[in-house]
Amino acid sequence: MRIHPSFLLSSSDARQFPPPGAPEIAFLGRSNVGKSSLINALAGAKTAKTSNLPGRTQTINFFEIRWPGRPNPELLFVDLPGYGFARVPREVSAQWQKFVDPYLTHRSSLSLCLCLVDASVPAQKSDAQLVEFLRHVERRFVVVATKADRAGSRLHSALEALRQALGVEKIMPFSAKTGLGKDELWKLMRSVAKRTMPEQDSGEGGSLESTG
Repeated sequence: MRIHPSFLLSSSDARQFPPPGAPEIAFLGRSNVGKSSLINALAGAKTAKTSNLPGRTQTINFFEIRWPGRPNPELLFVDLPGYGFARVPREVSAQWQKFVDPYLTHRSSLSLCLCLVDASVPAQKSDAQLVEFLRHVERRFVVVATKADRAGSRLHSALEALRQALGVEKIMPFSAKTGLGKDELWKLMRSVAKRTMPEQDSGEGGSLESTG
C-alpha cells in the first residue's frame, strides 16, 4: 500500500490541537517501546523521529496520512509522549496531563488507541494502568506487542502472558524489523476509519477492546 505521510504539527497545549476532522489513530506506550518505529513502518517512510534515548517525544505529534489521488487525509497518526521513564524532567512530565489527558478524554476525532507493549518483556504496571484508563474513558483500543521478532520461539507464550496480565481478548504482534503484523494492523485501522466516516461504507477488521 502506497501512502503519502506528512508531519502536521506538534502540540503541548490542547488549544493548539488541529481542528477535528479525519479519524485519528493514537499511538501510546512506555518510553522506548517502539512507537516511532511502528509509525514509520506503517507509513513506509521515516515520518516520526526515532531515538535511542527514551522519553524524547515530549509533545503530541500529528501526522496526516493521504492516499494517492485524494486531496484530503484519510487518517491522522497521533504520536503521544511515552510514559514511565524517570529521566524525563518531573516538571515536563507534570505538564503532560494538561494536554495528554484532554486529548484522550475529549478529542472527538480520536477513533482508535493503539496501546503498545514490548513483546520481549512482561507487562508492566504502567501498561495495565493505561488499559484501565482507556476503559474508564470509554476509548476504543487494541493492544499491539512491538519488537515481536525479539521474542523468537517464545512469542506465542509471551503474547498469552501479556493478554492475561492486561485482561484483554487479543494482542496483535508487530515487528518493525520483519513486517510481522503490518497488514493486519492496516486492515484494522482502515476498518475503523470507514466506520467513523459517514460517507464511506463499513469495513471488516480485527477485534477491538471497547467499553462503548
